[in-house]
Amino acid sequence: MTKHETEIAADPKVPTIAITREFDASPERVFQAHVDPDLYAQWTGPRSAKMKITRWDARTGGEWAFSGESEGGEYAFFGSFHEVRPNERIVWTFTYEGEPDSVYLETLTFEPLEDGRTRLRILSVTQDFETRDGMLASGMDVGVNEGYEKLDELLAAKADTENEG
Repeated sequence: MTKHETEIAADPKVPTIAITREFDASPERVFQAHVDPDLYAQWTGPRSAKMKITRWDARTGGEWAFSGESEGGEYAFFGSFHEVRPNERIVWTFTYEGEPDSVYLETLTFEPLEDGRTRLRILSVTQDFETRDGMLASGMDVGVNEGYEKLDELLAAKADTENEG
């Protein structure tokens, strides 16, 4: 399994966070891991957290919520699915329950690459630099990096199971 780096970049001119990551799986499989609540709970967040989906309606106009529990306590996130375009794009809002006035609008695009791979691009927009910088300082990079490592493992295990069948 190839180890892919996750790029997390903050634009100095606008309050955004851009995340780019490649996966050794098709856009269909990476997309499915983002919309299937059972799969999403298995990979999202840091390794130290146990994730629990509390609401999940992955369709345009649907809503979602999940919580995580780790040594540092419990935390929760919620939002709505603005647009779900199968295997291509998800647009959703993303809110940390502890900061309900800090809503992010995130666009996820699933780009097909050679050899059945995918480039995931996420653009996360918030209302001001203070909110964006607070998110970056929160340790979100640990959850993003470890989550995508877990997603790599999940996709590889699922591919192995499919190849055996």
